[in-house]
Amino acid sequence: MTRFTIASFNVKNLIEPEQEYYKFEEYTPEEYAWKRAWLADQLLTMNADIVCFQEIFSENALRDVVIEADELGMAANAANIPDRSKRYARKAIFRKLAYEPYTQATLAFAPNSFDGGPGQRRPGVAILSRFGFVGQPDVIQDLPEPLEVPFSDIDGTDGGSYTIKRLSRPILKVRIPVGDAVVTVFNCHLKSKLGEFPRVDGSATPPAADLVNYDPAARAMGSLRAALRRMAEAWVLRNEVLKELEAGHPVMVLGDFNDSETAVSSEIITGEAPFKNYAWMRRHDAQTKRDRYSDAENEIIQEKISKVRLFSAEKLFVRKSLRDMVYTSAFGGVFESIDQILMSRHFHPDHSRKIGEMEYFSVLNDHLTDGSHPEAPYNKLASDHGQIMAHMVIGDPDA
Repeated sequence: MTRFTIASFNVKNLIEPEQEYYKFEEYTPEEYAWKRAWLADQLLTMNADIVCFQEIFSENALRDVVIEADELGMAANAANIPDRSKRYARKAIFRKLAYEPYTQATLAFAPNSFDGGPGQRRPGVAILSRFGFVGQPDVIQDLPEPLEVPFSDIDGTDGGSYTIKRLSRPILKVRIPVGDAVVTVFNCHLKSKLGEFPRVDGSATPPAADLVNYDPAARAMGSLRAALRRMAEAWVLRNEVLKELEAGHPVMVLGDFNDSETAVSSEIITGEAPFKNYAWMRRHDAQTKRDRYSDAENEIIQEKISKVRLFSAEKLFVRKSLRDMVYTSAFGGVFESIDQILMSRHFHPDHSRKIGEMEYFSVLNDHLTDGSHPEAPYNKLASDHGQIMAHMVIGDPDA
């Protein structure tokens, strides 16, 4: 039996000081020192075995954070963990309190292929693993063939198509050895809800960005473009997940989905939820109104759909704990979970051939405040996301 923790951490624009990442946006040395210390303290608090990071502009800056977390952690161990000469040193609580440094951990970083010069930077993603990796990490962003999404009108005629050639941010895929298993882990950061507004006639800025001459229709079209891109990226991720599931590999998907667990983009990634019984449903090729799927066909359909589904760690936790709300984002009066941990049925508690399951789910969101409130503090240096972590076990916890 092996216990491990796996977390998702959107750090919000991590880059060294005096580096202009977005236009006119950069950190002073003092701001960077504060941000690095805050991130290190969060990493210390989580003490996770596997961490999926988003919004990483610089691998070196992330390594600085990990080093500082280790320094804090070792100091905490020296102060809080008794040496073996103490008669109470073997108490189980000290195993929980002890921090394990990342000195032997492996870090994989996927830079963004859109990354540009000062003011035009684009963030990548990274995965930190105390267990190392099996094989080489795989970065998915520039598609070998453009993804074309064809549409048809209601009458069946050609309705045009939507095409993307690369993802807005990379997806990082790694295989991690945990106990007797090798788990495929995907780290993603899907397109945000910020609208995509095209420039016209060589203009320096998009007309829809001019809020003085507010154009609600153009703004709505920008949101439509962003949603189409996010859902197309979700399909690319889903397709990669299916390859792993069809090969029989346990899968976990983490990251900033920029959408809630019930959004269409999230449902694309998780897959369909099967109906309770398909035997009542009229067949797809019915010749009469009585042509329905048989009980045997119902079993076939149930298995085909269920074996490729992913399950939300948050929802499994809510079901287990009776807790009714988790949130990782607070903006404009809306508190929601847009950071997610999904897992294949290899970890579902009801699956007869599970290899493990989730024992607990943690969220660090005390630092989040709703900036729309005039009295709410807002600190640009802390992350604007909550950190989520699944406490997993592989093997029989009762063994």
